[in-house]
Amino acid sequence: MADLYIVHGWTYTTEPWKRTLSILREHGVSVKMLHVPGLTEPSKKIWTVADYAKWADENIPDGAIALGHSNGGRILLNMCAKKPGKLKYLILLDSAGIYEPSFKKRMVERVAKIGKPLKKIPILDKAFHRLTGSTDYSKAPANMKETLKNMLASDKDLDFAKVETKTFILWGKKDTTTPPRQATAMYEKLPNAELKFYANWTHSPYISNPEELAKALSNLIKRLR
Repeated sequence: MADLYIVHGWTYTTEPWKRTLSILREHGVSVKMLHVPGLTEPSKKIWTVADYAKWADENIPDGAIALGHSNGGRILLNMCAKKPGKLKYLILLDSAGIYEPSFKKRMVERVAKIGKPLKKIPILDKAFHRLTGSTDYSKAPANMKETLKNMLASDKDLDFAKVETKTFILWGKKDTTTPPRQATAMYEKLPNAELKFYANWTHSPYISNPEELAKALSNLIKRLR
C-alpha cells in the first residue's frame, strides 16, 4: 500500500505534478496518483459526485492516507461523508466543496451569452474565458460540461459534519480559484480538522511551489506514520 494516494483536480494531464511526486519519492514517500475518469482517464459518461465517491472508494484501500486537490478534494469529502471510517487521514489541498451562491457566476453566464459570437475568434475566446474564470468549462467535452455542473451543484448537499476523518487542510493564501475564506469555512464545518495557510502558494502549488508542497507533505506523512 502506498503512503499517499492523490486524487487530482479538474485537469486533463498530471504532467505538472511530476516535480512534486519526484521530490516526495526522493524523501521516501510512496505515492500513487489516481487518474480521474473523464479527465486523465477516458470516459464518455456524465458523472455525479456519488459516482466519483464510489470510484474513489474502489481505488483507495481502507485505512489509507489520501489527498484531494480542488475537485479531487470534493470527491474525497463526499466519499468520507458516506464512509467515515474509510480513510485513516484526509488531506485537502485548496479543495473544492464550499457552496457559495455567486453573483459573479450569474454575471459570467449572462456575459457568456452576449459573448457567444466572439467564440469564433480564438484569441478573443481565450481572453474571455481567462477573464471569467471559466476555463475548466470551456475546455471540457460535452459529457464533462454536464459533469462539472453536477460537481458544482453537489456542494449544496455536502454535509461536512459527517466527515469524521481526521483532516489536514493545506491552502495557498494566493489562491483565487478557491479563495482562503473557503478554507476557513471548511475548517469550521469539519469536526476534526487542522488548517494551515501558505503565504506564497496559489491554487495549484504543485505548479507554483512544488518544492515547498513536497516538503510540507513529506513532513506531514512522516508525522502521521
